[in-house]
Amino acid sequence: MALSASDLPAMFSLLTNSLSGDESVRKPAEAALSQSEARPGFCSCLMEVITAKDLAPHVDVRLMASVYFKNSINRYWRHRRDSSGISNEEKLYLRQKLLSHFGEENYQIAQMLAVLVSKIARIDYPREWPELFSVLAQKLQSADILSSHRIFLTLFRTLKELSTKRLISDQKNFAEISARFFDYSWHLWQTDVQTLLHGFSTLTQSYNSNTLEQHHDDLYLTCERWLLCLKIIRQLIVSGFPSDAKCVQEVRPVMEVSPMLLNAIQSFLPYYSSFQKGHPKFLDFLKRACTKLMKVLIALQGRHPYSFSDKCVLPTVVDFCLQKITDPDPDVLSFEQFLIQCMVMIKSILECKEYKPSLTGQVMDENGVTLEQMKKNISGAVSGILTSLMTSERIIVLCNTLIRRYFVLTTSDLEEWYQNPESFHHEQDMVQWTEKLRPCAEALYIVLFENHSQLLGPVVVSILQEAMNGCPSSVTEITPGLLLKDAAYGAAAYVYYELSNYLSFKDWFNGALSLELSNDHPNMRIIHRKVALILGQWVSEIKEDTKRPVYCALIRLLQDKDLSVRLAACRSLCSHIEDASFSEGEFVDLLPICWDSSFRLIEEVQEFDSKVQVLNLISVLIGHVTEVIPFANKLVLFFQKVWEESSGECLLQIQLLIALKNFVVALGYQSPLCYNILLPVLQKGIDINSPDELNLLEDSMLLWEATLSQAPSMVPQLLAYFPCLVEILERSFDHLQVAVTIIEDYIILGGSEFLSMHASSVAKILDLVVGNVNDRGLLSTLPVIDILIQCFPTEVPQLISSALQKLIVICITGADDRDPSKATVKASSAAILARILVMNTNYLAHLTSEPSLLLLLQKSGVPIEENILLSLVDIWLDKVDNVSSVQRKTYGLALSIILTLRLPQVLVKLDQILSVCTTVILGGNDDLVEESSGDSISSSGSLSKDSIPSKELRRRQVKFSDPINHMSLEASVRENLQTCAALHGESFSKAIGNMHPSALTQLKQALKMA
Repeated sequence: MALSASDLPAMFSLLTNSLSGDESVRKPAEAALSQSEARPGFCSCLMEVITAKDLAPHVDVRLMASVYFKNSINRYWRHRRDSSGISNEEKLYLRQKLLSHFGEENYQIAQMLAVLVSKIARIDYPREWPELFSVLAQKLQSADILSSHRIFLTLFRTLKELSTKRLISDQKNFAEISARFFDYSWHLWQTDVQTLLHGFSTLTQSYNSNTLEQHHDDLYLTCERWLLCLKIIRQLIVSGFPSDAKCVQEVRPVMEVSPMLLNAIQSFLPYYSSFQKGHPKFLDFLKRACTKLMKVLIALQGRHPYSFSDKCVLPTVVDFCLQKITDPDPDVLSFEQFLIQCMVMIKSILECKEYKPSLTGQVMDENGVTLEQMKKNISGAVSGILTSLMTSERIIVLCNTLIRRYFVLTTSDLEEWYQNPESFHHEQDMVQWTEKLRPCAEALYIVLFENHSQLLGPVVVSILQEAMNGCPSSVTEITPGLLLKDAAYGAAAYVYYELSNYLSFKDWFNGALSLELSNDHPNMRIIHRKVALILGQWVSEIKEDTKRPVYCALIRLLQDKDLSVRLAACRSLCSHIEDASFSEGEFVDLLPICWDSSFRLIEEVQEFDSKVQVLNLISVLIGHVTEVIPFANKLVLFFQKVWEESSGECLLQIQLLIALKNFVVALGYQSPLCYNILLPVLQKGIDINSPDELNLLEDSMLLWEATLSQAPSMVPQLLAYFPCLVEILERSFDHLQVAVTIIEDYIILGGSEFLSMHASSVAKILDLVVGNVNDRGLLSTLPVIDILIQCFPTEVPQLISSALQKLIVICITGADDRDPSKATVKASSAAILARILVMNTNYLAHLTSEPSLLLLLQKSGVPIEENILLSLVDIWLDKVDNVSSVQRKTYGLALSIILTLRLPQVLVKLDQILSVCTTVILGGNDDLVEESSGDSISSSGSLSKDSIPSKELRRRQVKFSDPINHMSLEASVRENLQTCAALHGESFSKAIGNMHPSALTQLKQALKMA
């Protein structure tokens, strides 16, 4: 039943109750609203609540109504099969109502109304709502300041929504919108700039006068409208034109708009200091406006680099930004967000590949200049402009300014460090480079150095030398000299890969860095932290003769009194230990101190990121050093404590699982030493009902596999965990690869005890996987089925009959000539069935005659024209050259058994069967013997009386003990040929007589009958 105007009071009441803090009131209201969502008229009722004048004071209820409206658009605006959706008549009413309500005074409601228009436009424009933009343009002509602001808010939201549509037709529509609206928006923006500048001038002159508050409000609304207009212009130019980097077509609006944007910045900035004395609202706007103007310029340069390179744009923007970075006004120096955008702009220009001259030649075609040649020509010209703009002198000045002004720690930085060293460390390390001034300056410096390393290498070394000479290692006061040295050390750390050509690390370390560590004054934490950073960054440049003192220095820094220094040392130690040239011999005696320092550090730090960082060091240590077992007890206690404290911290627990896995592998056959902590952790991680399962399952399964691989024997707890694997695979096959390895581990390690306890679970998993995964998943699973049958030939086939029936279907159905993976699946599946015939002959005969198999084949559309076993014979004959040596011998043994069947078709295939058997006997023995003897040597060579076999050795032993290896195909063929002759008599003799003489000769040779 449709909702109508009479339902408005009830709707308002439900929306009000849905905001109640009382659950007994809120829940029924939410349920009633949810039930009403699909009813006709629901959105119309919500629209009335949002726009009703008498409900204007109830902002929270109106906002809730707009949220339900937005959700209804997402769910019901498009017609769906399972819902009638919103009728076309109601849609028309809602669209008209939305475009008639631009006088909304509450900004939050106005924003939500703009979002509603944008969501509907995404679906309906232009097909169902072609008049949208013409109506908006028409309403702008007669709108007051408030209404025009709301219209521009709607325009901005709608354009932003439509710009994300990627179909060619949608992009064409957006280009048409751009063509229609750009001129109007651009004209209004220019007009508003003059209005704003006049208003700002009036504000500064009438600071102490009784200016009408209404004038301020109107001016501020104009400010906000102007800002929206700027965002719209950005959207129109960025999304309304194809990038000129691809099409090399000039985008005129870029050349028209960019100089005016820069002029606006230059006109606004002088008011920055005036507004600081008063008018905080306008000061905030000025900051947002200047920052946004720079961001728009950056966006235009990134989207249309060739158009931006125009002589009226690029030179003036580069000059302006460089001037603001290297010689800013005192007020601008405190305007960090603006300076950041200036740096981002210069960095973007320096990195722009379209501005770099091409080093490759270009083949010309007969029709003239190619697109690539055009790009090359423009790039060459722009490169010349940049070279003239970025002179050597300017580059050196910029480099000096970045290091000497922006790298230097400020008073507020030092205060923050003193108050919270941990927080300071992570902010320096992990903050987005575009968010803070110093990281942004560092990012610009790195790009600048990459582009001009030969020019700047000597400059940076000179600054470094000056800083070290001006502040010897004995200094303890925080002086400008000390802060400059810290900045210079940072500059040298960030560009180690290029600076190593101009600076010897060994001389620097011995002559300065190592001496810094001898000064333990608290203020030296500034330099100590930077030394730790340098030692981590320069790891690739540290030669063998310097490794030992560097390791000692990092261990010393790991014991520093300041947490920020210790965390920096922790990260640098990771870099050294993970380095390919890590010298464990030079580090081994430092291990006890390193472990203890790491344990102490993780107890002292409070922040999550710190704990993860220290845990990462411990994990890396475990994974890269051999001396782990002497510290096993300490590590077990450590893991136990950290796991208990990490409840609810999934990311920390993931790091713990990785560290535990490394620990288990490092302990090897002594891994039971850590079972007290390992098994409870593992049990929680593989429980799919655990609240943290989604985050921990992947790493828990890797830990599970490592535990089984390293286990010297099966323990009851591990045996009891296996059913969890069924639950995991029932939910998804995301972790199939590692799950298959885990099953193999259980088979090899648990043996008959495992099978007797979990036979049904194994059968369930294999039935779940076979037939329901792709070829890649099946190929990883088939070896497990093969090893199961090898180890338990009597018990397993009957147990997994359902999976085996699916393998028969896979073998018999479908062509695989053009798909190598399907051919491999078919060949491997056939090898498993051949093994069953060899090791449990009667069962395969029983299986192929099962009614359930016949039904399965019928469902698969396979015509059953002959005995299923004979169909398998065709597969074995066809795939014998596509399998391994063991599988080839298995095929041969299976085919020899086929000779004993009392079926006339056997004689028809006799020539092919004997040909395959002959080939396997004569050609396959060498490979088989070599493979088996290799395993045998490994087994006897690696296994002493008291040693415990590793997983790999156990696997080889199972492989070596494979009965197939110890069967004689020659004897089997000889014996079964005699049976075949007895069964078929003269028909057999005739079939033999029909064989090619050379094939018969080879057969006799293979069977040693000659």
